[in-house]
Amino acid sequence: MTFPRLPDWLVYSAVVVAVLVAARGRQENADAPPPPPISAEEAALATGTLSETEAGEGEVRVPKSLSPSQTGTAFSIAQSGVWLTARHVVQDCRQVAVIVAAGRGVVAEVRLDPSADIAVLLTQGGTPPLPMATEVPAVVGALAFHPGFPQGSAGEVASRYLGQQTLHGRGRAARDQPVLGWAEVGRTEGLSGSLAGLSGAPTLDVAGQVVGVTLSETPRRGKIYSTTPATLEAALRLAGPAKAKQNPDSALDGAIGEPITVENYGRVADGLRRDLRVVRVACLRG
Repeated sequence: MTFPRLPDWLVYSAVVVAVLVAARGRQENADAPPPPPISAEEAALATGTLSETEAGEGEVRVPKSLSPSQTGTAFSIAQSGVWLTARHVVQDCRQVAVIVAAGRGVVAEVRLDPSADIAVLLTQGGTPPLPMATEVPAVVGALAFHPGFPQGSAGEVASRYLGQQTLHGRGRAARDQPVLGWAEVGRTEGLSGSLAGLSGAPTLDVAGQVVGVTLSETPRRGKIYSTTPATLEAALRLAGPAKAKQNPDSALDGAIGEPITVENYGRVADGLRRDLRVVRVACLRG
């Protein structure tokens, strides 16, 4: 006796539903520990002026009273001073700063992608870049991690891949764009509620490569959306060929240094923030 072959769309839908059910039930116990307290040495560094290599020119003071709605996350893609973030974080801002220490930031030039929710920030001086992926995850259910500054504070989220989707824009000038969908499976211990402020964070695969820029969430469904690798590649042209060019012979320069897992992603995220490879970005003048 033979059984009829199930349609591919039905199999795919069943896998996606299974991933979502597991995610909503937190069956993986993929929460990360809270960020460690700042050491005395780090606190001393945070109150001083960074070196020219780290901060560069155009340093400004950042008020402590910034609301979460005024901030987002960005990450380095070239040590010459090129960063990526979500367009909606900076598009209506007259002065954007990359925060490099407590109360201190570096003014960034903003270049908006006209067709996707992504923006390039240019500063005088930067930090080691994160490596970029060229393809979407191979299988539904693949793990990813989102380190950044949800609610304006250090935090991170773990997720599993749901597949490519279309994110429908809102407003007169909004456009639909292809995105990657993710089901949240864990987050920083003690972090509850909205992930506002995580917009612009890198979406990292288990090898530590950037597969997209984190854009938004649907809290009731436990879903997160990020750009596609193709969108990332198109956005890099906004930085200019010389500014964002990376040496192919030194591809490991931006490597994380270890695979990322549900056991260590909190520690890896702390290191990326400490090294200013993942930073908080602020709107100082709207």
